[in-house]
Amino acid sequence: MLMQLPGMLDWFGWCTWDAFYHAVSPQGIRDGLKSLSEGGTPPRFLLIDDGWQSTSNEYQKEGEPFVEGTQFGGRLVSIEENNKFRKPGNEAAGNPPSGLKDFVSEIKKSYGLKYVYVWHALMGYWGGLNPTVPGTEKYNPKLTIPVQSPGNLANKRDGSMDSMESYGVGVIDPSKIVEFYDDLHSYLVSQNVDGVKVDVQNILETVATGLGGRVALTRQFQQALEKSIAKNFQDNSIICCMGQSTDSMYHSKRSAITRVSDDYYPKNATTQTLHIAAVAYNSILFGEVVVPDWDMFYSKHDAAEFHAVARAVGGCGVYVSDKPGQHDFTVLRKLVLPDGAVLRARYPGRPTRDCLFSDPVTDGQSLLKIWNLNKHAGVIGIFNCQGAGSWPCLDRINAVEGETSSYELSGQISPSDIEYLEEEVSGKSWTGGDYAVFSFSSGSLSQLSKHDTFAITLKTLECDVFTVSPIKTYKQSVKFAPIGLINMYNSGGAVEAVEVVDVEGSAGSSSGIKIKGKGASGCFGAFSDPKPKLCLVNFTQQDFEYNTEDHFFRVTIPSDANSWEITLCY
Repeated sequence: MLMQLPGMLDWFGWCTWDAFYHAVSPQGIRDGLKSLSEGGTPPRFLLIDDGWQSTSNEYQKEGEPFVEGTQFGGRLVSIEENNKFRKPGNEAAGNPPSGLKDFVSEIKKSYGLKYVYVWHALMGYWGGLNPTVPGTEKYNPKLTIPVQSPGNLANKRDGSMDSMESYGVGVIDPSKIVEFYDDLHSYLVSQNVDGVKVDVQNILETVATGLGGRVALTRQFQQALEKSIAKNFQDNSIICCMGQSTDSMYHSKRSAITRVSDDYYPKNATTQTLHIAAVAYNSILFGEVVVPDWDMFYSKHDAAEFHAVARAVGGCGVYVSDKPGQHDFTVLRKLVLPDGAVLRARYPGRPTRDCLFSDPVTDGQSLLKIWNLNKHAGVIGIFNCQGAGSWPCLDRINAVEGETSSYELSGQISPSDIEYLEEEVSGKSWTGGDYAVFSFSSGSLSQLSKHDTFAITLKTLECDVFTVSPIKTYKQSVKFAPIGLINMYNSGGAVEAVEVVDVEGSAGSSSGIKIKGKGASGCFGAFSDPKPKLCLVNFTQQDFEYNTEDHFFRVTIPSDANSWEITLCY
């Protein structure tokens, strides 16, 4: 069965978590949407993370100092939003009360949002459901103490699981789980919400004793969850999180997006490179069954470009968690088109073959290369991930302010690094030959055969992206290879179609190449030999640049052209 891919994957998103944590509010969300839109990278997907729900927490007393971990003792008391997202109104003054629906409808209209998702845990909230309140007692929750497996504890301690082990979880009666998810999701749909991120999915393996065991319990919960998503939402609109167990993977039949890494930790310097490597290697397995989710990141951060390039080649959703006004638009504009779309590569990004049995995190000598495909070119991201600590990062909690070590390493990229490039991009008519290889960081264009190599040197947290496009011969004399929008990290993702055409002119008919693509205000680049005689962009003659040494053709795309058609006449 083919999984339906949620539409939000192809649009830039903003998540509220690292922007506000639990202090998320309607005004804060408005501020963030406004600042991102004004910078020319409008989000079309919003994820309202933890902080919108109605919860109680007996371990956090008002006026007392905050104790780390107690946030995981909170329990859901209602499926409806909390008071931050409600206004009581004043009927006498003609102001009716408002809630989540009014807010979501307002921001969709004001900021052009296409999708609004909200966060919830698999059990409702971190600490499950409160067993003693009218809003949740119908689901018959029972306070249960999670028991973690010795294998997991020996591998890595997890602060959230340790806390839930201390405070307990209000586990929903399995016989009521279908009703719970249907009630929650149908309510969210009534509030104009489009989908959900379902977190804390690993909790099932720790509370299954007496409930049929972890395998049967996971099957029951996952079937209920996916049944509710299919019934209530229109777009298979779910992002799964903390669901990497074998049980979850086997029993998730419809969910198409799953986080395949630990969280993004903006304050921890030692996890930035480890995050990229972990997702890439986990995608070898998970990329065969889901679209791996790479999590959010800060665009204004020492590792911002490192994360941005990884998302560009990852074939994943692209969303940031910037605080309002804290953005680096020089990074974002290389990921996000002016209309809010992203140039998502076709498949989950995975390590190249020569990286499979090396350790690009700790061996002090290996670079990480991630390959992917677009419709008319391949792409390789290359990263220096050295200096991130160890596998696993056992000291994460105590190393929040740690620093990375610095390594300068050299490596090589080759067209042969990209799997299926000949089968899916070059086409049956391609008889073999050279490739045009574009380096994003240097802006240079090279011509390589399949097994030629290109040398590169990177320091820790440095990276580059190479677009690799087969040079094809058209009309027996024109050699051409589209690169795409060379101002974008994934340049080739902008190219939708390439075809040979006959162009009628004052001097008669001549051969031409037509390229269709997307993305306004950019610069289209290509390998072209010979130099075109004429260039039309959306049927209007346009000046262009051409370098006779490397055959690099460049033309500017108008700012009002979200989609475009370039015709080159020879």
